[in-house]
Amino acid sequence: MSKPLRIATRKSPLALWQAEEVQRLLGDRNIESTLVPMSTRGDEILDKPLAKIGGKGLFIKELQRGLLEGKADLAVHSMKDVPADDAPGLHVTKILSRGNPYDALVSNNYSSLQDLPAGAKVGTCSLRRRCQILEKFPHLVTIDLRGNVGTRLGKLDNGDFDAIILASAGLIRLGLHDRITLQLDIETMLPACAQGAIGIECRLDDTDVNRILANLHDEETAVQVRCERALNAKLGGSCQTPIAGFSTLRGDQLELRALVGHPSGNKVLRATESGHRDDAVEIGTRAAQSLIDAGADQLIASSLS
Repeated sequence: MSKPLRIATRKSPLALWQAEEVQRLLGDRNIESTLVPMSTRGDEILDKPLAKIGGKGLFIKELQRGLLEGKADLAVHSMKDVPADDAPGLHVTKILSRGNPYDALVSNNYSSLQDLPAGAKVGTCSLRRRCQILEKFPHLVTIDLRGNVGTRLGKLDNGDFDAIILASAGLIRLGLHDRITLQLDIETMLPACAQGAIGIECRLDDTDVNRILANLHDEETAVQVRCERALNAKLGGSCQTPIAGFSTLRGDQLELRALVGHPSGNKVLRATESGHRDDAVEIGTRAAQSLIDAGADQLIASSLS
């Protein structure tokens, strides 16, 4: 292409890091690009829980509009923020190699969730995290925490919380490895579907951009993402429902662990499915159906009421 590729991105430091990583990968292939920072409703409305204002899709709608209006050639997203269905005229065409998929406990005074005393305040805006915390540690108090990574860390440091839960990938990407008190294993905190994965979205009919992006794709990560997103799609998941899904790939064998719960943590359903990597979508769908058969639909409905 004769002109630099225009990369739509949110303005938060983490979103800019992700866009700059795509820019770096393009530069390694001698492809010029420029960033087009955009403001999204998800970034602007910080005084209400995401579940109350429309969900994580609010972080990408303006970027998608920019693509469709020709203001940008591609957009970079955290895949856990991307709705299950592609927007008309667009597709998430490439997935980068997955970063750290786990959640992290961040605390200035306590080394684990087990160490937190009764009534300790844990900050998170995720119903998935809240559900799993309260299932295992019902004596803790979870409080909504919005804002970018720096804002959340600032509230912890100001003493508003005894601990907060953040994605490990975000802290690592921002050079804040030292703030991770404890990386939470999947027995304690099953990650969000596609957590740690970065996706690139562009217009379906833009053959030049689709061709250029081909070399940025990581198929192993894409297999995992397809599986986890199939789970979420079958369950009709959004940030209004506590849903978790994490797959591991060993050779050609793919295993998915899935969870649906009530925000209170009073009831949590789990399922595990496995199979060949070529059947990633089927594995995710089977896991969802297993959860539905166990009562997930009623649990999700009760979460929304």
